[in-house]
Amino acid sequence: MNTTRKNLYIKIHKTLGLSKNISSKIIDDFFDLFSNELIKKEKIKIHSFGTFQVINKKERIGRNPKTGTEHTISARNTISFIASKILKKQLNSK
Repeated sequence: MNTTRKNLYIKIHKTLGLSKNISSKIIDDFFDLFSNELIKKEKIKIHSFGTFQVINKKERIGRNPKTGTEHTISARNTISFIASKILKKQLNSK
């Protein structure tokens, strides 16, 4: 099952008893803050969950595996996530 914003705010609504509008606003504000920090290229570290950071990838040559032709892949920014040791332990304990 995919977790969506709607699923998250419904879980907050049921767990905390907040209205759906307030729960939705909390989720939207959280993701806006999260996105803005990444846009500013700030590292986001969430204890016992993991670290998100922006990585600059340089321009490089790529090859189409089907045809073998080479193409230039442009430079770009991407997001990296490194899971914490606690999260990895929880994932592997079951």
